Amino acid sequence: MSNLYQSFNPYDGFNILRIICGAFFIPHIYAKFFEPAALGFFVAAKFRPPAVWMYVACVIEVVLAAGLIFALFTTYAATLAAIHLLVAAVAIYGVTDGKWLWNIGGNEYTVFWAICCVVVAMHG
Repeated sequence: MSNLYQSFNPYDGFNILRIICGAFFIPHIYAKFFEPAALGFFVAAKFRPPAVWMYVACVIEVVLAAGLIFALFTTYAATLAAIHLLVAAVAIYGVTDGKWLWNIGGNEYTVFWAICCVVVAMHG
């Protein structure tokens, strides 16, 4: 029980970062099921077949979110999350012709969260 408390201790900044890294996947998981534009991104990024890759990404994000939120295999989940986000950053770079700022469709958001996941992986 003590280990469970330590994993969710709100006074530990690492726990907050780990949980937020996992929680920020949730809106993207939701969008892949309910937002038609999500498939459009996979088409624009030239993933073939786009629907399959979108659902593969969704399954990966569900597993990563659960691992990070519930502190399951944290180092592995955070490392894979960082890799997943860097792949997304490369895809965004290709679709947006190198835009950086997230508010104009750039990859700043994914790179930031990839770095956060690397920090979580290092802390383990």
